[in-house]
Amino acid sequence: MAPTPPQRLALLGGGFSTDDDGLLDDWVLAQARVPHPKVCFVPTASGDAPAYVDQFRAAFRSRPACVPSVLPLFRRELDDDALRSFLLAQDVVYVGGGNTANLLAVWRAHGLDRLLREAHDLGTLLCGISAGANCWAEGSHTDSFGPLTYLPDGLGLLPGSVCPHYDSEPGRQPSYRAAVAAGRLPAGWAVEDGAGVLFENGVLGEAVTRAPGAGVYRVEPDGSGGVSEQGMPCRSLGPPRSPERPER
Repeated sequence: MAPTPPQRLALLGGGFSTDDDGLLDDWVLAQARVPHPKVCFVPTASGDAPAYVDQFRAAFRSRPACVPSVLPLFRRELDDDALRSFLLAQDVVYVGGGNTANLLAVWRAHGLDRLLREAHDLGTLLCGISAGANCWAEGSHTDSFGPLTYLPDGLGLLPGSVCPHYDSEPGRQPSYRAAVAAGRLPAGWAVEDGAGVLFENGVLGEAVTRAPGAGVYRVEPDGSGGVSEQGMPCRSLGPPRSPERPER
């Protein structure tokens, strides 16, 4: 019997849509199960925005170490069997940012949630930024409904909750901490812009940063109505960004 492949997820605080250096995307490619991975971009959360798709193609077409493709759902061209075959042939599924709640609804309407679970079980690396990071957890912190709030919904492939943009958007940190403290979201992971974190079988494997100052945090209830926040050690991928993030 063949060994069970590890189930792997990466949460990104950056990538081709926000960074010029390509360090986080190169890191993702290095985590793939093969040296020349097939990488599928899923832009559902942005409504398959053409400019976003063009950004991905421009960034990944120039990388000789991968075979890029895009999976649109708003103008879907594949039937159910072809969709399953296409998705399960990918080595990396890279989900873009946008609206987390809309992304989950569209995926479920097309059965993509079930296919992503299957791909995950077979060892495909699932990753994404913002909504593309939120979607894998049991719940997340989101602005899908306008104001920042908690969303106790997700694919549940990563235990707990996720908060993206922890350092860069006003209100993110106190709002997420309040949701975890009140039990509206389970304990989870806060990712600052510029950082990335890899999980294997639900356990943190590595945290990285493209610049000193960007981090990944474990946020848990402290038992007294607040939360504890623990920074994870991060391996540096490159030089510091400018200007540096101010101290909290």
